Amino acid sequence: MKAIVLRRVREPLTVEEVELEEPRAGEVAVRIAASGVCHSCLHAADGSWGEMPVPMVLGDEGAGVVERVGPGVTRLQPGDHVIISWAPTCGRCHYCVTGRPVLCAEQMPFGYLMDRTVRMRLDGQDVYHYGPATYASVAVVPESCAIKIRDDMPLDKAALIGCSVMTGVGAVINTARLQPGESLAVFGCGGVGLNAVQGGRLVGANPLVAVDVADNKLEFARAMGATHVVNAARQDVPAAIKQITGRGADYAVVAVGDARAYQQAWDSLAPGGACVAVGMPAVGQPIVLEPFSIIGFGNERRLLGSRYGSARTFDDFPRLVDLYLAGTLRIDELITRRYSPDEANEAFRALAAGENARAIIEF
Repeated sequence: MKAIVLRRVREPLTVEEVELEEPRAGEVAVRIAASGVCHSCLHAADGSWGEMPVPMVLGDEGAGVVERVGPGVTRLQPGDHVIISWAPTCGRCHYCVTGRPVLCAEQMPFGYLMDRTVRMRLDGQDVYHYGPATYASVAVVPESCAIKIRDDMPLDKAALIGCSVMTGVGAVINTARLQPGESLAVFGCGGVGLNAVQGGRLVGANPLVAVDVADNKLEFARAMGATHVVNAARQDVPAAIKQITGRGADYAVVAVGDARAYQQAWDSLAPGGACVAVGMPAVGQPIVLEPFSIIGFGNERRLLGSRYGSARTFDDFPRLVDLYLAGTLRIDELITRRYSPDEANEAFRALAAGENARAIIEF
């Protein structure tokens, strides 16, 4: 198969012919149609998140068609259209049975599939999996990571539901459980942040404020439904949000990995407000909060972690597909550039420069 390979951290990606094993018990092989260009993959490649086992195939956001199934697979068959999830679920552990499958106790060890082995080899060497490893023409994943969807859903649009849409929309709808008329500020208007803005629009957040340092990102946010925008490079963000909302934001979603954004979001909250943590700062970059700002007079603020938008993938993915096909969920507007596998390095350059709302790599 053809795959985009990270040979070494902080070096360009290469396109290689990689050997792929057949799916084993409980696994499926999916022919990938498209994969989103995601900041988490960029951070893995540029060293922001430390050293990675290499060589590695990146990619945690994709969709495609099931080609082959391994022994014991009962839920899927060849020809099924699926969205790839990077969070396997066992359906049996405490978290799965209590409605929080994104916290499933049986997660894949980093770089491997569930049995702690790999399915890819290059020049006789093991190739590691970055989650589902969707930067490839075919991906082998656990059955629970391939979520069946309607055949009439375009797979290039479906790919984005696999991470950025689920993570951003879910942070608002599932994690924050924001109610109509409550105010929301979204910090960072990349792929995830734009979907957090979209999540606010879907539930009727008002005001709905987008914060970024780039004017083009703020314009993208307006297209997703932001009622107000704040440029953090030119404005006092907490003061601007308090002026817009009257008392501060009821909810703030931080969708950028920067400790300064977390501090601004926290300082922008209304009493009783909640900050939803989505963006992952670089290794060694802490977030510092004074206890008085949490429990002092007129505060009672909350910090909520949101992993994958608190996803329940078997329910959420098909629901998001239905919302897209009904014209409610905006995905076409997110895709501002399409790349071939040979253009992967250019895709990462544009991502780092903030040029696109969301880009996809098409196989």
